Amino acid sequence: MSEFWLISAPGDKENVQALERMNTVTSKSNLSYNTKFAIPDFKVGTLDSLVGLSDELGKLDTFAESLIRRMAQSVVEVMEDSKGKAQEHLLANGVDLTSFVTHFEWDMAKYPAKQPLVSVVDTIAKQLAQIEMDLKSRTAAYNTLKTNLENLEKKFMGNLFTRTLSDIVSKEDFVLDSEYLITLLVIVPKPNYSQWQKTYESLSDMVVPRSTKLITEDKEGGLFTVTLFRKVIEDFKTKAKENKFTVREFYYDEKEIKREREEMARLLSDKKQQYGPLLRWLKVNFSEAFIAWIHVKALRVFVESVLRYGLPVNFRAVLLQPLKKSSTKRLREVLNSVFRHLDEVAATSILDASVEIPGLQLNNQDYFPYVYFHIDLSLLD
Repeated sequence: MSEFWLISAPGDKENVQALERMNTVTSKSNLSYNTKFAIPDFKVGTLDSLVGLSDELGKLDTFAESLIRRMAQSVVEVMEDSKGKAQEHLLANGVDLTSFVTHFEWDMAKYPAKQPLVSVVDTIAKQLAQIEMDLKSRTAAYNTLKTNLENLEKKFMGNLFTRTLSDIVSKEDFVLDSEYLITLLVIVPKPNYSQWQKTYESLSDMVVPRSTKLITEDKEGGLFTVTLFRKVIEDFKTKAKENKFTVREFYYDEKEIKREREEMARLLSDKKQQYGPLLRWLKVNFSEAFIAWIHVKALRVFVESVLRYGLPVNFRAVLLQPLKKSSTKRLREVLNSVFRHLDEVAATSILDASVEIPGLQLNNQDYFPYVYFHIDLSLLD
């Protein structure tokens, strides 16, 4: 499972023994894979400052998780036809995300533990804010280019009634620069090819004999040329419509066709040039954002453990990876039972949902006798 539970308990003898019991029970019952989660000793400051940091870290946690999910989605969108290989780019420090989380080590060089907690949190917040700003600008530019290219490509898709004809016809298919003559393009249903050949010359006066030619065809019909005098265009269109022949409104403009083709080539070239650098940026900064997010989780455990268990700082953090989705309820029951002594009132209400305790408002989903945080990597799969 791509899910982790990050918990902490006081570091005194009684609770260390409780942690050992937890490890024994969860291992024998095959409920979870447990590892130590090392968190450095930070400069605590005042409890008031920790209360403020607790709220700030909660918001930063949510923001960081949202950011890495958006970045993961951007990798998938950029890779398009190769999106099945997106996971190859969603790494942290060059390793898969599960390995990074289970072997987490605090980055002292990037986030010095000797600095005040407020400074460490501020450093991470600024780093993530900069990544988000760059993500928005880079993806916006790429998506604009991608949209323009898709809109242009759509012109070359569809049937003969809707698609552009500039890549189908050539200069030789038309009578050009004539004061009196003009070449029209007519869509003829496949069953009506024979009728067209027999009748097109008589649909109107002044149609040039033997001037029709099949240019191309799709599943529904064919595109034919016909040359006639300009002054009978409207009459020819009317008669053609009566016979289920459709005149396409198209006039050969060599400059416009050249411009359209050059625009397509330019957009394809620009997209190709931006693809590599954008994917590399996403790969590098996804890693940075993910690493920062797990550091935020570690900070939350530290702050909440101090607020919950008090000073001096003395707690143990453990990372649990539930092995089966179906076993998470049983795993939760084991944890609540092992650590119920940390908060007898809360533990009683959690273990027995039918117990009503006057004056105590608890949501079994977000309060436990121990410090608990959830890490869900499933949405990145």
